[in-house]
Amino acid sequence: MTESTLPPALEEILETFDWLETWEERYGYIIELGETLPGLPIEEQTKENKVNGCLSSVWLVAHADADDPSRMILSADSDSAIVKGLVAIVLAIFSGHTAEEIVGIEVSETFVTLGLSQHLSVSRRNGLSAMVKRIRQLATMHAASAHRCESFSTN
Repeated sequence: MTESTLPPALEEILETFDWLETWEERYGYIIELGETLPGLPIEEQTKENKVNGCLSSVWLVAHADADDPSRMILSADSDSAIVKGLVAIVLAIFSGHTAEEIVGIEVSETFVTLGLSQHLSVSRRNGLSAMVKRIRQLATMHAASAHRCESFSTN
């Protein structure tokens, strides 16, 4: 993603990170981001929606956008305050994009820009990777189901 194509929520996160001077302040901001993230209903906090590879519990779901079914709306929750904030960052990167866009988004540059690669523990970085992997899996499934529907409707 180039800076001109960044989603507004991600632009705001990047600007705020840039403005904050210390990692203590940035960690506080990450926790605040998590506090603003709506939780998932308990019925969506299932084994099927749980992200494997995260030490904390993270649940992730995707739905087609009601206004544009080619776009995916992602929702997630975690039982950890800092992880829920990291989830909010990941959702700011991916939610609202098409499945094809999601598969092509290169997140490592954003994580480096935010300093997450340097300032998170190995287990937290592994958790971020697991979330990204799960989102890409959901995008692939979304694209496949959309393709099947298109094929069916053209027959």
